[in-house]
Amino acid sequence: MSTARRGLVAAVVGVCLPLLVGTSAPIQAVGSGRTVYEITVKNVGQLRQVVHTGADLIDETTNGPVTVIAAPGEAVALRHTGLPMKYIGDAEAEFAKLGKVDFKDPEIGAKDFPSGYTGYHNFAEMTSELQKTASDHPSIAKLSSIGKSFQGRDLWNLKISDNAGTDENEPEVIITCNQHAREHLTVEMCLHFIQRLTDGYTTNSAIKALVDSREIWVVSSVNPDGSEYDIATGSFRGWRKNRQGAGTDLNRNWGYKWGCCGGSSGSTSSDTYRGPSAFSAPETARIRDFVNSRVVGGVQQIKTNLDFHTFSELVLWPFGWTYNNTAPGLDANEERAFRTLGTQMASTNGYTPEQSSDLYITDGTIDDWMWGQYKIWSYTFEMYPSSGGLNGFYPRDTVIAAQTARNDRATDMFLQYSDCVKRVIGQTC
Repeated sequence: MSTARRGLVAAVVGVCLPLLVGTSAPIQAVGSGRTVYEITVKNVGQLRQVVHTGADLIDETTNGPVTVIAAPGEAVALRHTGLPMKYIGDAEAEFAKLGKVDFKDPEIGAKDFPSGYTGYHNFAEMTSELQKTASDHPSIAKLSSIGKSFQGRDLWNLKISDNAGTDENEPEVIITCNQHAREHLTVEMCLHFIQRLTDGYTTNSAIKALVDSREIWVVSSVNPDGSEYDIATGSFRGWRKNRQGAGTDLNRNWGYKWGCCGGSSGSTSSDTYRGPSAFSAPETARIRDFVNSRVVGGVQQIKTNLDFHTFSELVLWPFGWTYNNTAPGLDANEERAFRTLGTQMASTNGYTPEQSSDLYITDGTIDDWMWGQYKIWSYTFEMYPSSGGLNGFYPRDTVIAAQTARNDRATDMFLQYSDCVKRVIGQTC
């Protein structure tokens, strides 16, 4: 997954295969690449044992089966925990089943979504949609590229404001989607957010007030290479990382507390591989460069960030690198503001609000970097569904409209407080 859980989501793959318990049972297919296992845990301590192996955790339960995707070395480490293990299958084969069974439309070629998912935008379609929005709304929408992905795709950044071509003295917001390749619903979330603001500008006074008083930047796909790779065979691969070498988990590659605390992997084969150094991935480096460029007169103009992932239906805030609610750089009042706004946003969309480390540690994440580097109030939304195992990454396109609109009130609230998040607890900035 996702993110913060980041790589955490809430679901179980219910496949009945032989149970492997402790170290007495052999690991199956550990040499073939990424493998899916079901591990039974009874408490949060055992869940953290699983996380510490570096495997990509797909479920968050602390009492029951959790699904993980493991590289060969991680599979060995999982076995050494002594926890009950059940082999599910080769990860790519398991994910491919989700799309291939429905790949029946002869007009749909490879490098596109299979039947039942064609409502999702591939990179070319997303680009066309963004260009059309900028063309249709030239006074309030301006499209630019902040750089290239590893494979040379544009990292599109759409600015929405009442005078989009002018750098005004207004609070700035950045919305990011699709850090993790397989989380295609997040691209649709960004596109819905854009369409709602631009189409609603002349008809909705509340939207107009927000657009007139903010400068809003939207990066609809931070990881276009990985996203395209995930659908390149006409089915799904369950791919999480970018396409640089063996791939880097972009949401473990940010420079604040990078690799500090056991919340990422140093193994190139791992789905949570953090890269050889912070910002080694061109995609995170370009977002960093853009955020750095928004320092004007020594003051960071971007006040808030909202990063979308799937899945689990969570609202998350920093820090991920420590279990403590407060830490150097995050005091009690700031934590209270994070928690209060996060809880209020969650009350509108039905998600669960919590600090991103409530169950386990993640390091090198976008939320921690945004806050730790610049005190940008940064949240992660883990979208629909609340559970679903491997299927949870690939909900049918019939859910797109409802599940993106589900966040309308939450994103409105986020924008409303983006001038000063501390207002939510009655303080000034």
